[in-house]
Amino acid sequence: MSAAPETGPEPAAGPAPAAGPAPAAGPAPAAGPAPAAGPAPAQPAGIPHGALYGTLAVQTLCTMAAFSMSVAAPEVAAELGIPGSTVGYYISMVYGFGMISAIGSPGFIHRYGPIRINQYCLLTAMASLLVAALGGTVALIAFSAFVIGTGYGATAPASSYILARRTPPGVVNFVFAIRQTGVPLGGVLAGLVVPPLLLAAGWRNALLAELVPMTVLLILLQWLRGAYDSDRAPGRPLFPGGPLRPLRLIVEVAELRLLSIVSFVYSGSQLCFGAFMVVYLTERAGFPLVSAGLGLAVYQVAAVTARIVLGWVADRWVAPRVLLGAQGVIMAAAAVVTGFFSADWPLPAVLAVCAVAGATASGFTGLAYAEYARIGGPSRAAEVTSVGTFAMFLGVMVMPSLFSVVIGVTGSYAAAFDAVAVVAVLCGAALLLSRPTPRRPQPGRDEQ
Repeated sequence: MSAAPETGPEPAAGPAPAAGPAPAAGPAPAAGPAPAAGPAPAQPAGIPHGALYGTLAVQTLCTMAAFSMSVAAPEVAAELGIPGSTVGYYISMVYGFGMISAIGSPGFIHRYGPIRINQYCLLTAMASLLVAALGGTVALIAFSAFVIGTGYGATAPASSYILARRTPPGVVNFVFAIRQTGVPLGGVLAGLVVPPLLLAAGWRNALLAELVPMTVLLILLQWLRGAYDSDRAPGRPLFPGGPLRPLRLIVEVAELRLLSIVSFVYSGSQLCFGAFMVVYLTERAGFPLVSAGLGLAVYQVAAVTARIVLGWVADRWVAPRVLLGAQGVIMAAAAVVTGFFSADWPLPAVLAVCAVAGATASGFTGLAYAEYARIGGPSRAAEVTSVGTFAMFLGVMVMPSLFSVVIGVTGSYAAAFDAVAVVAVLCGAALLLSRPTPRRPQPGRDEQ
């Protein structure tokens, strides 16, 4: 892998719109109400620290597992006799299967509980590491991407379901922002921990070492299950209305449709900056590798910082929709300026632009997920955030490829960054000019 009223975000932790739980004996007819997931807690008294840090840890370790293969790619490629660039296919497979697991996850979350699904996500990451390390063939490593992908997309919907129901309205953006730092933190851990383990014990043992903290977390999550899975509905159908039912919400809810388009563009832009920054700074702008690496590091640090700061600001002074719109406009400016990088630029100026790009292109997800949860309401947070995850993962898969096509056709990175700027500023302007609607997906219709 964020639109709030101009007067401030609508509470995302209030009671669910459904009048109460209905029997979950089977799919509801199209014209009648469907089984509700259960009443939301009346009014959260404080930040759900256990759920927040538990789901943050799951996201961090699952992301670390997904990115570890990228870090180990040179060693793996040398052993298997394949180009290191093929790691790109691995990441695409993770996100591709992650899109499927995201859309298919809401029914499982309602039936088994969000903590149980977080445990499942962790288990798929552990199984993926085992398959890759013990198998050690091209086919089995590809299969490991499928394994982790079957759980990776469910992490955000499962955590959003808990946080939307348990977080006080006054801190909802801040809480979601903290939770969304798990993705960059996982990438940072993969970059810091895997290389020394790889050098000391080989890439297989480096992957297997990650199983230790995952096992500890898996056990700790079981301790949280009684508190956060108490409202699960064991008899609820897994796919009421069909497995693709959440995607129909994009057509039915205009506010969700706009936010999903924005998420697609912003997430894709995030990868266009992050994936191409080092090669662009070294091959085209003429910077040494160390300076280029520093630029990417600044980009990532700015992303983590911005997610937390913007979440805090959104809860106090500026509506999330306005912040998200402004991010698109500023991101576009950063993209245009990035296209002008050359060896004549002073390094501090380059780093400043990298920081702005990271704070905007990669700093939006906490606000976005808080807005998805607001649109869905406490009872439908899983469905709506699954749509958001699908849109973000699709952007990650599509836009970097289009970025490469533009570079190939024009021979210019500047043209590619200008293209990113155009779509980013259009999305930002659309958010700034639009107004959120009080309509939320109807409980009966959403469950079909």
